[in-house]
Amino acid sequence: MIRSATLDDCEAISAIFNAALKTTTSVYAYVEETVDDRREWLIEKQEANLPVIVEERNGEVVGFATYGSFRARPAYHYTAEHSVYVAVPWRRQGIGEALLVAIIEEAHRHELKTLVGGIDSANTESVALHLKHSFVYRGTLPKVGYKFGRWLDLSFYTLELPGPKHPEEK
Repeated sequence: MIRSATLDDCEAISAIFNAALKTTTSVYAYVEETVDDRREWLIEKQEANLPVIVEERNGEVVGFATYGSFRARPAYHYTAEHSVYVAVPWRRQGIGEALLVAIIEEAHRHELKTLVGGIDSANTESVALHLKHSFVYRGTLPKVGYKFGRWLDLSFYTLELPGPKHPEEK
């Protein structure tokens, strides 16, 4: 079941995120986040009317997805960068794909024009998933991250959406 995240989900979201941070290059960061960090993050997302969705299986949160500002300047307000994370034991079971589809639907609902995915170039499964859902490769920034003793390349993929019928400069 995919649903909107609640504050009660923050412990699971934090655990999923921190597992990815510690073991993969999906997150270009070094320091784990606390449950309190995730609660503040979720409250900020809710106040900004930005979606945070979770996949729940048998009462357990097994993945989450969200999007946020691509860049802070106002002319970018129809563009968002998204993230999808799945708990280790639940990977390769279609959860990431279901969350990606759901976050794309949220982007449609919020009348975004472009959804951006910044993906570590070595993450071939995420790249394949995005290509399957009509994201287009836009380029790679070589050696922009450093983690696990090596330089990391960040590739960008975009999905063009219908966007608003009457866009405005806000």
